Amino acid sequence: MKFLYNFTVFLASLFLKVVAIFNEKIKLFVDGRKETFDKLSILKKEDKIIWFHAASLGEFEQARPIIEEIKKSYSSYKILVTFFSPSGYEIRKNYNLANVICYLPLDSKSNAKKFIEEVNPTLAIFIKYEFWPSFLNELKLQKIPTILVSGILRENQIFFKFYGGFMRKSLQAFHHFFVQNQKSKELLESINFNNVTVSGDTRFDRVSKILEQDNSLDFINEFKNNTYTIVAGSTWQEDEELLVNYINNDASENEKFIIAPHNIKQDAILDLQKSINKKTVLYSEKINKDLSKYQVFIIDTIGILTKIYAAADVAYVGGGLKTGLHNILEPATFGIPVIIGDKYDKFKEAVDLVKIGGCISVQNQEEFTKSLIDLKIEEGERKLTGAINKRYIKDNLGATKIIMNYLKDKT
Repeated sequence: MKFLYNFTVFLASLFLKVVAIFNEKIKLFVDGRKETFDKLSILKKEDKIIWFHAASLGEFEQARPIIEEIKKSYSSYKILVTFFSPSGYEIRKNYNLANVICYLPLDSKSNAKKFIEEVNPTLAIFIKYEFWPSFLNELKLQKIPTILVSGILRENQIFFKFYGGFMRKSLQAFHHFFVQNQKSKELLESINFNNVTVSGDTRFDRVSKILEQDNSLDFINEFKNNTYTIVAGSTWQEDEELLVNYINNDASENEKFIIAPHNIKQDAILDLQKSINKKTVLYSEKINKDLSKYQVFIIDTIGILTKIYAAADVAYVGGGLKTGLHNILEPATFGIPVIIGDKYDKFKEAVDLVKIGGCISVQNQEEFTKSLIDLKIEEGERKLTGAINKRYIKDNLGATKIIMNYLKDKT
């Protein structure tokens, strides 16, 4: 099994180089990894390094509260952040609390050995469900303390299959597992890992702090103009089809929309703009325009969605119809109702919030339209739904504190 895995990684490296010729995202994935060891060269042998590895942007947000606490309490340590995905690296490559930010090399034995020897971390922290056996085995071999943070396990993962021995063995690298729920703890215990704490999800601590910052944006306030506003964040084409249909056919004049697409390439943005028959303005064209006169505002930039949610009366979060649900905790922390698609079973917070009534799941145009109309008409119901979300955030704080108490003995 080990030989087969290593051979698969080798084939994948060749395949990705070919695909990169035709695919821009894969090109970032391949080219970015060529720079990894050059970026690591600024680290010195005597540096005390804490290494965080996140798959993408969502997992980085889970690492962020811990990074911030470490920088406060242990300022002498240097922070290394690695990403697997371009969608995480490209957005957070300039994060100011990390000393080095780079891509994780592909999970070959030689890459893992070279990387670990060069970094020589004091501590390695993997986020949520990043399990790379070559890296984990090398960490174990080098006796480097390693923990999993905000982990979540499911019965259908390879660790819990009769043929999953190779992957189960790699979990021995973890000195401790901090998991999101009791089910994950029980699954790990079923394969004889008892070094497990149910700490919850550090993202709750992260989004709670959003309320402490200034979330006002002058151009958003000008556009909103004290009008009922729906914010649709991280939308994909399938989400935008529902939105555009509603905007064109059912939206009233005293109802505004802010759309922040996941794909902000110019052709996709222009196609979206052309499909809307209401007065629409782009973020990139907002200068010298009276934004209050527009009904739809398309945000063709990144990095400001969190603050935009602060202006919403209702939020729709994209990805849940097909591609993978995006962050629903950011709008939820503002105490507003959240609407999502029906593909959310892999996201604990979405499962929880749908169950308790703070989040509304839809699977077609009819359900989407009905949900928006009901929330607009029923102000009391809208406020109650939002309050459920706000309470849910408060009830789930504290994961960072639990993890930091553990790290006091390791740093």
